[in-house]
Amino acid sequence: MNIRTVPFDHPDAVKLNDEVQAEYQVRYGDGGDATPLAPPDFEPPNGVYLIAYDEDDNPVATGGWRAQDANGEGNEDGDAELKRMFVVKRARGLGLARRMLAALEEDARAAGRVRMVLETGTKQPEAIALYTSSGYEPCVKFGYYRLFDDSRCFAKAL
Repeated sequence: MNIRTVPFDHPDAVKLNDEVQAEYQVRYGDGGDATPLAPPDFEPPNGVYLIAYDEDDNPVATGGWRAQDANGEGNEDGDAELKRMFVVKRARGLGLARRMLAALEEDARAAGRVRMVLETGTKQPEAIALYTSSGYEPCVKFGYYRLFDDSRCFAKAL
């Protein structure tokens, strides 16, 4: 797997984002993740967006983080918010999500962030299993979906 830093609006990022949104629609029956995101959110040093490519240079996994500090949505100073973690169906079960997560944590730590936070949902048990097995613990709910019953928030000190 070859992990590359790309802009959030890179064509491969857009393609994978469309795929993850379609999966959210299947799992949750709505319009996908409505969290406001913009390309500048993922520009270093305030964030990063990564895509993993297979040996044939096909994009197979994605993820990013963006800086968050104390705000009215439950974040704390020094937070790095994990966004758009996704592995295409044909590449699941190969450890790509765990490798992507480790790369994102390393990048956020190097940028001076002190805590990685994420929001996921109850209809994504694979995601919850990945995060809890990687040292993430439930935390106070934050962000766009903090008031939704199906929302689950996790954090890990960096």
